[in-house]
Amino acid sequence: MKDSTKQKNTYAFIDSQNLYKGVKQAGWELDFGRFRKYLRGKYGVEQAYLFIGFIPGNSVLYSYLQRVGYILVFKPILEIKKGKTVEVKGNVDAELVLHTMIHYPKYDKAIIVSGDGDFHCLIEYLEDQEKLGKVITPNQRYSSLLRRFADYIAPISNAKGKVEKVKKA
Repeated sequence: MKDSTKQKNTYAFIDSQNLYKGVKQAGWELDFGRFRKYLRGKYGVEQAYLFIGFIPGNSVLYSYLQRVGYILVFKPILEIKKGKTVEVKGNVDAELVLHTMIHYPKYDKAIIVSGDGDFHCLIEYLEDQEKLGKVITPNQRYSSLLRRFADYIAPISNAKGKVEKVKKA
């Protein structure tokens, strides 16, 4: 399959938690600024929607993400107490699917950034409509529900050198 994504009007829809956790599990840290430049340069992404749980006190992070070119779509979070720890949960799946469809008439190709099988029906629909550009997976082991889209899968680890946060000496 030829990668014609770059020549098209391309939008990216990014599951921030899936991306962040996947990269972290692989043992490295993503530089969101470098990742935005990568999306623009490699795939010609004009609009990059980043779906993220809203945590009061993270305004510096949110300002940075907007400054480097993301359009933020917030989801209220849930705080789940597990013993003495509190787990923060901000599942953005419904918002990502909804916004992909709201903006559907505006783009020629969509890039989905997630390895979550919950997006199977969205990815299938985009492929059927010839609007699927790529599925960028945060780790090598993505949901088996996405295997049939192997021609579209681009593990972010393939771009690690271009998107990894550079540690300052």
